[in-house]
Amino acid sequence: MVGEPTTQRGYQEASVIIDQKTQRGIGGGNCQVSSTLYNAVLNIPNLVIVERHEHGKDVTYVPEGKDAAVSYGSLDLKFRNDLAYDIGIKASTDNNTIMIKLIQL
Repeated sequence: MVGEPTTQRGYQEASVIIDQKTQRGIGGGNCQVSSTLYNAVLNIPNLVIVERHEHGKDVTYVPEGKDAAVSYGSLDLKFRNDLAYDIGIKASTDNNTIMIKLIQL
C-alpha cells in the first residue's frame, strides 16, 4: 500500500484524471506505476488479478485496456499469488521510464 498522496509525503502536483477529465492534482503518476505493475503481473501464470480499474479516459503510457487506475481510498490494484513460492517486486525509474520486475524469493 502506497498510502495517501500528500505534499508532506513528497508528492508534487501533476496531471490526474478525475471524472474523465485531466486536471492538476496531487498523486499524478501513481497510475503509471500501478499500470506497469499490472502488466508485469499479467505476464506471470498463477498471479491472479483480484481488483483492477480502467481510467475514465485513454492514457498514453500503456496500450488501451492495459491500464490500472488507482486512487487512495477508492480504486485499487490487487492481485493474489497462487504460485508455490513468494515473490518480490523490484521497481526502479530513470525519470523517464518505470521498470518493474517480479522475482522469486
